[in-house]
Amino acid sequence: MIGFAMFRICILIPYFGKWPFWMPFFLESCRRNPDIDWKFFSDCDRLENVPPNVHIAAMSFGDYCDFISRQLDIRFVPTKPYKLCDIRSAFGHIHAADLQGYDFWGFGDVDVVYGQLRAWFTPERLARYDLLSSHTRRVSGHLTLIRNTPQMCQLFRRIPNWQERFCGPHQSMDEKAFSRIFIKRKNFPRPLFKFANWFNPWWRKSDFREAYSTPNGKIPWVDGSYDFPCHWYWREGHLTNDKDGDREFPYLHFITYKKKWEKNPVQLDEDYSRIVRSGAWQVSAEGFSAFA
Repeated sequence: MIGFAMFRICILIPYFGKWPFWMPFFLESCRRNPDIDWKFFSDCDRLENVPPNVHIAAMSFGDYCDFISRQLDIRFVPTKPYKLCDIRSAFGHIHAADLQGYDFWGFGDVDVVYGQLRAWFTPERLARYDLLSSHTRRVSGHLTLIRNTPQMCQLFRRIPNWQERFCGPHQSMDEKAFSRIFIKRKNFPRPLFKFANWFNPWWRKSDFREAYSTPNGKIPWVDGSYDFPCHWYWREGHLTNDKDGDREFPYLHFITYKKKWEKNPVQLDEDYSRIVRSGAWQVSAEGFSAFA
């Protein structure tokens, strides 16, 4: 059995502007994954109660863009931080100094809470694959791991016209252009999809596996239906829901809930520190709440 400690993992997240109100829940879910590191690059206000495996490098958005420009030898001057999603495939090269000693690096979003990530990214999968995505037919922008090797860190250069596209308007390059290196026939029926992609060596060394992380999205749920769970339960780092019994999930990507919360400013006024400290809470379209 390959031990967890054999593969060191670091997830990189540049984030500029203002921390979302659910950040204490995000941080607590990181804390319960102590053998994975997160490294932020941010100009946001100082956070309280940051776990030891979350590191935040303070810098302005402009300084970070200048750093990217130097690392990639391009003129990277976006007007909005959201454009940073487009260059995620290059993080391994851009942040090579920050990734020394790590076996895998990853990128992801903050509109998530994590369950037991090591139960999903098993030692066997990490030993076998160079890229692990939480979707079956595309690189997942909200969580993907990539082996920290020169070959994988330079793979973004295979994206056609990557320099111009990195410098242009946002175009979801992390989930579209980067995915095309691995998956050539995204919309083929399942048997043909596997057959067509088997001849692609990049696909064979990657693991595209559905984590069922995003309820109310376009991807059918575990049972093949569009009957999604409504409530998610986080207990001491373990994540379940009201539909799938004791089945645990690696993380919840609550983007569809977030859209409702953004229209309800009351969510921003509540003090969540007590709920976070309780070690058990639930998430739904109504927000974060303690167990009754």
